[in-house]
Amino acid sequence: MSIEILSQLTHEFVSWLLAPVLFLLMVAVATAIWEVGVSISERFWLLPRLSRSGRPEQVTELGRRRIERADLLARVGPMLGLMGTLIPLGPGLAALGQGELEALAEAVTVAFDTTVMGLLTGVVGFILARLRRRWYDNVLGALEASGAALEPVPTPAMPQEPA
Repeated sequence: MSIEILSQLTHEFVSWLLAPVLFLLMVAVATAIWEVGVSISERFWLLPRLSRSGRPEQVTELGRRRIERADLLARVGPMLGLMGTLIPLGPGLAALGQGELEALAEAVTVAFDTTVMGLLTGVVGFILARLRRRWYDNVLGALEASGAALEPVPTPAMPQEPA
């Protein structure tokens, strides 16, 4: 295969990625907004209830899952935003070379919009992860101070060698 054919195939493949990236960015922004609502109820309703439960293992597991979700938003949002920035810029710059300023303007608009959406998702995810870490650490500290102890994780018994 020649370089031209590979280049054309690569261009076609990358062009097909724009629609899924835009869709995933919309899902990421909606998820970030949803997570803000979940965090508000978590802070003012769930965590006080958990701190009275005396079950640190439940708090630890729930906190781990919720922090992981926020961390995922913080990492994936900017990645999708960068993809949404770069994908339309290639055709936009090609249009500029042909004097098609409207096509360039459209490509740049999509690029900037996706950048902002990706960064917004990342910022919300980062802030939620930091807040949740602090909240769950405080609840676990309160449970520890009240005498609730984490149950040790059972480890499999090691086979003993014959004497």
